[in-house]
Amino acid sequence: MRHRLIITATAATAALLTLAGCATGPDAADGSGAGGGQETRTLKVAATTTPMTDVVEAAAEAIAAPYEIELVEVADYVQPNSMLQHGELDANFVQHPPFMEEFNAGNDASLVVIEPVYLTVVGMYSSTHASMDEVPEGGRIVIPQDTSNAARALQMVAKAGLIELDADADTWSVTVDDITKNPKNLDFVEVDIMQLSAAYPEADAVFLHGTFARQLGLTPDEDAIAVEQDPQFAVSLVSREDNADSPEVAALAEAFHSDEVRQALEDAEVPVAF
Repeated sequence: MRHRLIITATAATAALLTLAGCATGPDAADGSGAGGGQETRTLKVAATTTPMTDVVEAAAEAIAAPYEIELVEVADYVQPNSMLQHGELDANFVQHPPFMEEFNAGNDASLVVIEPVYLTVVGMYSSTHASMDEVPEGGRIVIPQDTSNAARALQMVAKAGLIELDADADTWSVTVDDITKNPKNLDFVEVDIMQLSAAYPEADAVFLHGTFARQLGLTPDEDAIAVEQDPQFAVSLVSREDNADSPEVAALAEAFHSDEVRQALEDAEVPVAF
Protein backbone atom coordinates (compact mmCIF):
# COMPACT_ATOMS: atom_id res chain seq x y z
CA MET A 1 0.00 0.00 0.00
CA ARG A 2 1.70 3.19 -1.20
CA HIS A 3 1.47 6.29 0.93
CA ARG A 4 3.63 9.00 2.41
CA LEU A 5 3.61 10.13 6.04
CA ILE A 6 4.17 13.72 7.04
CA ILE A 7 4.22 14.77 10.71
CA THR A 8 2.59 18.18 10.61
CA ALA A 9 2.18 19.48 14.15
CA THR A 10 2.99 19.36 17.81
CA ALA A 11 0.61 20.13 20.65
CA ALA A 12 -1.24 23.34 19.75
CA THR A 13 -1.12 26.61 21.62
CA ALA A 14 -4.90 26.94 21.52
CA ALA A 15 -6.96 26.67 24.71
CA LEU A 16 -6.76 23.20 26.26
CA LEU A 17 -9.68 20.77 26.15
CA THR A 18 -10.32 18.69 29.25
CA LEU A 19 -11.08 15.25 27.84
CA ALA A 20 -11.95 12.42 30.19
CA GLY A 21 -10.29 9.11 29.56
CA CYS A 22 -7.58 10.34 27.17
CA ALA A 23 -4.62 10.03 29.55
CA THR A 24 -1.98 7.37 28.99
CA GLY A 25 -0.42 5.55 31.94
CA PRO A 26 -0.83 6.12 35.68
CA ASP A 27 1.35 9.23 35.90
CA ALA A 28 -0.62 10.92 33.14
CA ALA A 29 -3.92 9.94 34.73
CA ASP A 30 -3.27 11.63 38.07
CA GLY A 31 -0.97 14.40 36.85
CA SER A 32 1.88 13.15 39.06
CA GLY A 33 4.34 12.58 36.20
CA ALA A 34 7.18 14.89 35.32
CA GLY A 35 5.71 18.37 35.13
CA GLY A 36 2.22 16.97 35.83
CA GLY A 37 1.59 16.61 32.09
CA GLN A 38 0.05 13.97 29.86
CA GLU A 39 1.76 11.87 27.23
CA THR A 40 1.25 13.12 23.71
CA ARG A 41 -1.20 11.06 21.68
CA THR A 42 -0.65 11.16 17.91
CA LEU A 43 -3.77 10.93 15.74
CA LYS A 44 -3.35 9.85 12.11
CA VAL A 45 -5.56 11.63 9.57
CA ALA A 46 -5.37 10.92 5.82
CA ALA A 47 -5.89 13.47 3.06
CA THR A 48 -5.18 13.55 -0.65
CA THR A 49 -4.58 17.01 -2.06
CA THR A 50 -5.02 20.70 -1.35
CA PRO A 51 -7.17 22.12 0.20
CA MET A 52 -7.79 18.88 2.13
CA THR A 53 -4.15 18.65 3.20
CA ASP A 54 -4.19 22.36 4.10
CA VAL A 55 -7.17 21.78 6.38
CA VAL A 56 -5.47 18.87 8.16
CA GLU A 57 -2.35 20.96 8.69
CA ALA A 58 -4.45 23.84 10.06
CA ALA A 59 -6.26 21.45 12.38
CA ALA A 60 -2.87 20.22 13.55
CA GLU A 61 -2.05 23.76 14.65
CA ALA A 62 -5.33 24.02 16.55
CA ILE A 63 -5.68 20.63 18.24
CA ALA A 64 -5.44 20.73 22.02
CA ALA A 65 -2.97 18.81 24.19
CA PRO A 66 -2.35 15.97 24.74
CA TYR A 67 -3.02 15.38 21.04
CA GLU A 68 -1.10 16.05 17.86
CA ILE A 69 -2.04 15.25 14.27
CA GLU A 70 0.03 13.26 11.80
CA LEU A 71 -0.99 13.93 8.20
CA VAL A 72 -1.00 10.78 6.07
CA GLU A 73 -0.92 11.78 2.42
CA VAL A 74 -2.45 9.27 0.02
CA ALA A 75 -2.68 9.13 -3.75
CA ASP A 76 -6.37 8.27 -4.24
CA TYR A 77 -9.76 8.34 -2.55
CA VAL A 78 -10.31 4.64 -1.86
CA GLN A 79 -7.06 3.85 -0.04
CA PRO A 80 -7.79 6.18 2.93
CA ASN A 81 -11.18 4.55 3.46
CA SER A 82 -9.65 1.08 3.45
CA MET A 83 -6.93 2.23 5.86
CA LEU A 84 -9.52 3.78 8.17
CA GLN A 85 -11.73 0.69 8.04
CA HIS A 86 -8.77 -1.50 9.08
CA GLY A 87 -7.74 0.73 11.97
CA GLU A 88 -4.60 2.19 10.37
CA LEU A 89 -6.00 5.72 10.77
CA ASP A 90 -7.97 7.62 13.38
CA ALA A 91 -9.87 9.57 10.71
CA ASN A 92 -9.66 10.75 7.14
CA PHE A 93 -10.54 13.93 5.28
CA VAL A 94 -11.02 13.01 1.64
CA GLN A 95 -14.72 12.81 0.79
CA HIS A 96 -18.34 13.85 0.99
CA PRO A 97 -20.99 11.70 2.75
CA PRO A 98 -22.49 10.04 -0.37
CA PHE A 99 -19.02 8.82 -1.43
CA MET A 100 -18.48 7.42 2.07
CA GLU A 101 -21.86 5.69 2.03
CA GLU A 102 -21.05 4.12 -1.33
CA PHE A 103 -17.80 2.76 0.14
CA ASN A 104 -19.64 1.42 3.18
CA ALA A 105 -22.18 -0.39 1.02
CA GLY A 106 -19.55 -1.93 -1.23
CA ASN A 107 -17.12 -2.96 1.50
CA ASP A 108 -19.28 -3.89 4.49
CA ALA A 109 -17.70 -0.95 6.30
CA SER A 110 -18.97 1.28 9.11
CA LEU A 111 -17.43 4.68 8.42
CA VAL A 112 -19.33 7.69 9.79
CA VAL A 113 -19.32 11.43 9.20
CA ILE A 114 -18.01 13.38 12.18
CA GLU A 115 -17.96 16.95 10.90
CA PRO A 116 -18.80 18.67 7.57
CA VAL A 117 -16.03 21.21 6.92
CA TYR A 118 -16.23 22.85 3.50
CA LEU A 119 -18.45 22.95 0.44
CA THR A 120 -17.30 21.88 -2.98
CA VAL A 121 -18.12 23.56 -6.27
CA VAL A 122 -18.09 21.01 -9.06
CA GLY A 123 -18.41 21.86 -12.71
CA MET A 124 -18.38 20.72 -16.28
CA TYR A 125 -15.40 22.18 -18.14
CA SER A 126 -14.52 22.28 -21.82
CA SER A 127 -11.36 23.29 -23.64
CA THR A 128 -13.29 23.95 -26.87
CA HIS A 129 -16.86 24.96 -26.03
CA ALA A 130 -18.17 28.05 -24.26
CA SER A 131 -21.46 26.49 -23.13
CA MET A 132 -23.16 23.14 -22.74
CA ASP A 133 -25.34 24.02 -25.75
CA GLU A 134 -22.24 23.95 -27.95
CA VAL A 135 -21.48 20.28 -27.19
CA PRO A 136 -21.91 18.67 -30.62
CA GLU A 137 -23.72 15.61 -31.88
CA GLY A 138 -21.84 12.54 -30.62
CA GLY A 139 -19.87 14.71 -28.19
CA ARG A 140 -17.67 13.02 -25.59
CA ILE A 141 -18.61 13.74 -21.96
CA VAL A 142 -16.16 12.43 -19.33
CA ILE A 143 -17.61 11.77 -15.88
CA PRO A 144 -16.41 10.00 -12.69
CA GLN A 145 -16.98 6.28 -12.39
CA ASP A 146 -18.13 6.34 -8.76
CA THR A 147 -21.90 6.54 -8.39
CA SER A 148 -22.30 9.66 -6.28
CA ASN A 149 -20.08 11.91 -8.42
CA ALA A 150 -21.33 10.38 -11.68
CA ALA A 151 -24.85 11.28 -10.60
CA ARG A 152 -23.79 14.87 -9.97
CA ALA A 153 -22.32 15.06 -13.45
CA LEU A 154 -25.36 13.51 -15.12
CA GLN A 155 -27.70 15.88 -13.27
CA MET A 156 -25.74 18.86 -14.61
CA VAL A 157 -25.95 17.52 -18.16
CA ALA A 158 -29.69 16.94 -17.71
CA LYS A 159 -30.21 20.42 -16.25
CA ALA A 160 -28.53 21.82 -19.37
CA GLY A 161 -31.18 20.04 -21.44
CA LEU A 162 -28.84 17.69 -23.26
CA ILE A 163 -30.29 14.47 -21.81
CA GLU A 164 -33.29 13.30 -19.83
CA LEU A 165 -33.04 10.96 -16.84
CA ASP A 166 -35.52 8.46 -15.48
CA ALA A 167 -37.88 10.47 -13.27
CA ASP A 168 -38.32 7.47 -10.95
CA ALA A 169 -34.58 7.05 -10.32
CA ASP A 170 -32.99 8.49 -7.19
CA THR A 171 -31.53 11.90 -8.02
CA TRP A 172 -28.09 11.28 -6.56
CA SER A 173 -27.60 7.66 -7.59
CA VAL A 174 -28.57 7.82 -11.25
CA THR A 175 -26.21 6.19 -13.74
CA VAL A 176 -25.85 6.30 -17.51
CA ASP A 177 -28.35 3.43 -17.59
CA ASP A 178 -30.98 5.88 -16.31
CA ILE A 179 -30.66 8.12 -19.39
CA THR A 180 -34.03 7.95 -21.14
CA LYS A 181 -33.40 10.51 -23.88
CA ASN A 182 -30.08 11.41 -25.50
CA PRO A 183 -31.00 13.34 -28.67
CA LYS A 184 -27.38 14.29 -29.47
CA ASN A 185 -26.16 10.70 -28.96
CA LEU A 186 -23.61 11.92 -26.46
CA ASP A 187 -20.87 9.46 -25.52
CA PHE A 188 -20.46 9.23 -21.74
CA VAL A 189 -17.03 7.98 -20.67
CA GLU A 190 -16.57 6.98 -17.02
CA VAL A 191 -13.07 7.20 -15.53
CA ASP A 192 -11.48 7.18 -12.09
CA ILE A 193 -11.89 10.54 -10.40
CA MET A 194 -8.10 11.02 -10.25
CA GLN A 195 -7.92 10.74 -14.07
CA LEU A 196 -10.53 13.37 -14.93
CA SER A 197 -8.05 16.23 -15.33
CA ALA A 198 -6.16 14.29 -18.00
CA ALA A 199 -9.34 14.14 -20.09
CA TYR A 200 -9.84 17.90 -20.16
CA PRO A 201 -7.83 18.72 -23.35
CA GLU A 202 -9.70 16.24 -25.57
CA ALA A 203 -13.20 15.88 -24.11
CA ASP A 204 -16.11 18.04 -25.20
CA ALA A 205 -16.92 18.37 -21.51
CA VAL A 206 -15.41 16.89 -18.34
CA PHE A 207 -16.58 16.88 -14.74
CA LEU A 208 -14.06 18.41 -12.31
CA HIS A 209 -13.98 19.22 -8.63
CA GLY A 210 -12.72 22.69 -7.80
CA THR A 211 -9.37 21.34 -6.61
CA PHE A 212 -8.62 19.63 -9.92
CA ALA A 213 -9.92 22.59 -11.92
CA ARG A 214 -7.52 24.91 -10.08
CA GLN A 215 -4.64 22.57 -10.89
CA LEU A 216 -5.45 23.23 -14.56
CA GLY A 217 -5.64 26.98 -13.99
CA LEU A 218 -9.46 26.96 -14.20
CA THR A 219 -12.07 28.44 -11.87
CA PRO A 220 -15.79 27.67 -11.63
CA ASP A 221 -16.79 31.33 -12.00
CA GLU A 222 -14.77 32.00 -15.13
CA ASP A 223 -14.35 28.67 -16.88
CA ALA A 224 -17.07 26.16 -15.97
CA ILE A 225 -19.87 25.67 -18.49
CA ALA A 226 -22.10 24.18 -15.77
CA VAL A 227 -21.78 24.21 -11.97
CA GLU A 228 -23.32 22.56 -8.92
CA GLN A 229 -22.82 23.16 -5.19
CA ASP A 230 -25.09 21.03 -3.03
CA PRO A 231 -24.51 21.14 0.77
CA GLN A 232 -24.98 17.38 1.13
CA PHE A 233 -21.64 16.99 -0.68
CA ALA A 234 -19.64 18.95 1.91
CA VAL A 235 -16.15 17.52 2.36
CA SER A 236 -16.24 15.97 5.82
CA LEU A 237 -14.09 14.57 8.60
CA VAL A 238 -14.82 10.83 8.68
CA SER A 239 -14.11 8.16 11.26
CA ARG A 240 -15.53 4.75 12.27
CA GLU A 241 -18.51 3.76 14.38
CA ASP A 242 -16.20 2.16 16.95
CA ASN A 243 -14.27 5.37 17.66
CA ALA A 244 -16.75 8.08 16.66
CA ASP A 245 -17.58 8.89 20.29
CA SER A 246 -14.02 8.70 21.60
CA PRO A 247 -12.17 11.64 23.21
CA GLU A 248 -9.64 11.45 20.38
CA VAL A 249 -12.23 12.02 17.68
CA ALA A 250 -13.89 14.71 19.78
CA ALA A 251 -10.56 16.54 19.84
CA LEU A 252 -10.25 16.15 16.06
CA ALA A 253 -13.77 17.51 15.53
CA GLU A 254 -12.95 20.53 17.69
CA ALA A 255 -9.76 21.18 15.74
CA PHE A 256 -11.48 20.86 12.37
CA HIS A 257 -14.04 23.40 13.59
CA SER A 258 -11.35 25.91 14.60
CA ASP A 259 -10.46 29.42 13.51
CA GLU A 260 -7.23 28.05 12.06
CA VAL A 261 -9.17 25.80 9.69
CA ARG A 262 -11.58 28.57 8.76
CA GLN A 263 -8.63 30.83 7.93
CA ALA A 264 -6.99 28.13 5.80
CA LEU A 265 -10.21 27.76 3.81
CA GLU A 266 -10.59 31.50 3.40
CA ASP A 267 -6.99 31.69 2.16
CA ALA A 268 -7.80 28.94 -0.36
CA GLU A 269 -11.04 30.74 -1.32
CA VAL A 270 -13.08 27.66 -0.43
CA PRO A 271 -16.64 28.06 0.99
CA VAL A 272 -16.85 27.01 4.64
CA ALA A 273 -19.56 24.48 5.54
CA PHE A 274 -19.49 24.67 9.36
